[in-house]
Amino acid sequence: PRQRLLLEVTWEALENAGISPPSLKESPTGIFVGIAASDYLQRMAPSHQTETKDLYSGTGNDSSFSAGRLAYVLGTQGPALAVNTACSSSLVAAHLACQSLRNGECKQALVAGVSLMMTPEATVYLCQLGALSPNGRCATFDAYADGYVRGEGGGVVVLKRLSQALTDGDNVLALIRGSALNHDGPSSGLTVPNGSAQRSLIQSALRNANLSPESVGYIETHGT
Repeated sequence: PRQRLLLEVTWEALENAGISPPSLKESPTGIFVGIAASDYLQRMAPSHQTETKDLYSGTGNDSSFSAGRLAYVLGTQGPALAVNTACSSSLVAAHLACQSLRNGECKQALVAGVSLMMTPEATVYLCQLGALSPNGRCATFDAYADGYVRGEGGGVVVLKRLSQALTDGDNVLALIRGSALNHDGPSSGLTVPNGSAQRSLIQSALRNANLSPESVGYIETHGT
């Protein structure tokens, strides 16, 4: 199901960008997919029931095949990889795509994120972890905050170096001025953010983008 959704939204993204999918064949187009969890695999028969397995059990569920499937269908020959860093998977995929574009590894990049909820196991586990809000509502930065709420869906963006996009006459919707990547390291819990590490990351991203904090007009934060 995730691969089908990725194929659908990728096609729509290319249409929106004015790019003919057949034109990407043998092109240095990068595929970067943020993808985590494996709900559909859990819905399949237990691993010891080998008679229910077929070749699609692997190609349909292993995360790497999600990126590989897009590259295979479109015929692209740039980097193709799946990224799993939990909640930040698609953001890290975008960060890696920008690096790949700057390094000349690809001429354009498709950056995707996909998540579907198809089994109750993940919800049960997250409830036991205390990560989900019991009342089903987020209360970010509020004293009543008691967890986050899960969502599902998929999205794809088409990225190019700005100079290339202008040369190609593309309709530029947004510009990624900079990005940065780190890990929180030690904190009060495995899933709990580390304030100082988060602050250092934001400062690195601003330096990378050559922007001052005062110029930022909108902030989107991590679910926890």
